[in-house]
Amino acid sequence: MTNPGEVFRDLGPDQVLNLVEGALGVVLTNLFRPLNSYINRVYELEKEDGSGLVVKFYRPGRWSERGIADEHRFLQELSADEIPVIAPLQLQTGGTVGKYHGICYALFPKKGGRSVDEFDDDQWLQLGRLLGRVHSIGSRSPSSERPLMSPTASTREQLNYLLNSGLVSERIAPEFEKIVTRIIKETAPLFDSVKPIRIHGDCHFANIIYRPGESFYLIDFDDMVMGPPVQDIWMLLPGTLEETFVEMDIFLEGYEMFYRFDRRTFRLIEPLRAMRFVHYMAWCAHQVLADGHTRVIDDFGTENYWQREVDDLQDQLERIGDTVIPGGNF
Repeated sequence: MTNPGEVFRDLGPDQVLNLVEGALGVVLTNLFRPLNSYINRVYELEKEDGSGLVVKFYRPGRWSERGIADEHRFLQELSADEIPVIAPLQLQTGGTVGKYHGICYALFPKKGGRSVDEFDDDQWLQLGRLLGRVHSIGSRSPSSERPLMSPTASTREQLNYLLNSGLVSERIAPEFEKIVTRIIKETAPLFDSVKPIRIHGDCHFANIIYRPGESFYLIDFDDMVMGPPVQDIWMLLPGTLEETFVEMDIFLEGYEMFYRFDRRTFRLIEPLRAMRFVHYMAWCAHQVLADGHTRVIDDFGTENYWQREVDDLQDQLERIGDTVIPGGNF
């Protein structure tokens, strides 16, 4: 029986080019360019007419085929409403998710662009309009196959995964479990009255590209979840909420042209930041268990690493307790 993990690791030009030609019914050139991706295997290809393609092979075991299809349906809904995203291409089989020796893959048109490190006032307004439109469509129907972003769901699951992974220092594990459990317990009530919708889930500046003469494009919906809309906003801010009143005010002016923002959810920003810490640890652990290493943190898994994380989580818990919900225009 073919091992999907071995196939995923050993993907090469001949396999990929032949597969894509058959999946789309096109002729490709010999261009085969690996693109940066910490989790998936992603390659740039080129059709005979010179137009570019991107093929993404999803790491086995990360998402189910139905979970990937849910991401694709969301992208197709957004694209149908002329929202600037990059939707998957239809395969000759009729769907957007292909299978190769147990590995899911998808094809996308290549869209070049660049990230913007700092947004001006007009761009904050554009971003508000973009995210407001995305969330308006995200609220239309739920996803049954993507995770629920909440302390008692996603964070609890990630904590259990880390504790069972064998990667947490034995000496630090009790303290680590205690601080994360406390964060879950103290922040969970804040999420009780918030309706989760389909959101991007990983909306930081590197996942927004600028194309001259066009609007911003929102890319990489790989971490799409059901969650609070504010999750797609706080990572874009250049500082804490208290430091970015002006940017947030402009952003919400654009956002609320399309979707109402619940200002009470400002109180979720610091809990979501703590949850992001745990999410990132679990993400790194997935890489180690799949590949034997993580390519982003050299000392991941060491006692010093886990002690730093515990200290950072303790500091974050204090920030959560000190959060002030802004008034004024908010």
